[in-house]
Amino acid sequence: MEISEIQQNLLRKLPSVDYMLEIVKTDEFFIDIPKSVIVDSIRRTIENVRNQIINKSGDITEKEISGILEITKIIESVKNIAFNILDPNLKRIVNATGVVVHTNLGRSLISSDAIEQLTLISSRYSNLEFNLETGKRGSRYSAVDEVICEITGAEASMVVNNNAAAVLLCLETISAGKEVIVSRGELVEIGGSFRIPDVMAKSGGILKEVGSTNRTHVRDYEGAIDNETGLLLKVHTSNYSIVGFTASVSLKDLVTLGKRYHIPVMEDLGSGTFIDFSRYGLVKEPTVQESVQAGVDIITFSGDKLLGGPQAGIIVGKKRIIDEIKKNPLTRALRIDKMTLAALENTLKLYRDEEKALNKIPTLKMLTMPFNVIEAKADQLGKMLESINDPRLEVMLLDLSSKTGGGSLPIMDLPSKCVGIRIRGMSANVIEKFMRNNMPPVIGRIEDDIFIMDLRTIQEDELSIIEKSIDCILKKG
Repeated sequence: MEISEIQQNLLRKLPSVDYMLEIVKTDEFFIDIPKSVIVDSIRRTIENVRNQIINKSGDITEKEISGILEITKIIESVKNIAFNILDPNLKRIVNATGVVVHTNLGRSLISSDAIEQLTLISSRYSNLEFNLETGKRGSRYSAVDEVICEITGAEASMVVNNNAAAVLLCLETISAGKEVIVSRGELVEIGGSFRIPDVMAKSGGILKEVGSTNRTHVRDYEGAIDNETGLLLKVHTSNYSIVGFTASVSLKDLVTLGKRYHIPVMEDLGSGTFIDFSRYGLVKEPTVQESVQAGVDIITFSGDKLLGGPQAGIIVGKKRIIDEIKKNPLTRALRIDKMTLAALENTLKLYRDEEKALNKIPTLKMLTMPFNVIEAKADQLGKMLESINDPRLEVMLLDLSSKTGGGSLPIMDLPSKCVGIRIRGMSANVIEKFMRNNMPPVIGRIEDDIFIMDLRTIQEDELSIIEKSIDCILKKG
């Protein structure tokens, strides 16, 4: 690109980094900002101004663009860049989507009790791997083993950093170099394109598919068993559902088959739960306790999602197999950290009293929240927005549905109350962008050119945040 004489003259007027460093010394804004950040911000600003000059049309006058060289404007740009550099990348947001276990928004919320314990353990020394009774090295798994076994009825347990890791570790321990028989209808793919066949291949297990996508029978498993069979695997299809002309093998029948041929049976529950949600008007989801009672040798499930704790992979089952899994060298690479352990232990202990768990674990509370409670929050938010008293703002109360999310209860719609808004002269996409760029961001959804906020996933103390953000939109617009 040919640069005009005017542009060349403007480029020569660009201040140096050293000059700008001297200028900002007198500005209180930069007192507590690291010098490296200031230098980086100055360099970026100067580069931005340089690009603005170069990209201008060659026949433009010097007066028209010389304003960008004003020191005050350059300093303001340096401040904005420095602020963005120091601003945390991981931000708190308001989830107004109605998706309770929203994978992209951090999945399950941790209970206040778990947060308190997490803070204590992470800010002080702890007995993470120290046995207080013997004064010798202990096992980190002991922090949660007793309560997991108490709740599930399993012989033994251990935890790793997520459920995919739990599945990988179990398969690698039990069936490396051996055939793993699984129904074609259960070869699931979870978020991020992670697939059961891929995890199995990485574990060294040899996939052996049986049945068809929609129908698998006991005879399919039995016909595939040979001297190379190392495991019978059942995968709970927690993130999708096959309906219509279907057939699947029950856990009881699979366990019976495994015992007959002395082959271990493993179940990956994915979004495991300790609570029978059908008692609260939701779709029936198999519980961990039911799998243990059925005699499954090894069961894996997530610590977050429906359990409502921190991200973790929980393994329960027969002690002899769990002991082998603990000896696997991969265990150290996949082990759970102290902060996750602290939050997980506290979450698990709440399940000793189901009523307390439903009240204190945010995920369970939102999933089982009565409609009238959601409706009351929607009414409150609607009145708050109407009190802004701007004729351009249209506020609507809508009967719509929430989703469980997190690959759980895929066909379940949860009746909910939402607040929708329209702003005259502004599209729903523009409103969505404004709300997404708010501090903190408010993430909703769009339907029929209406920006919608679902009150099931909005916390009580977030109503005022939404009110202020919409008021700000109206003032800017």
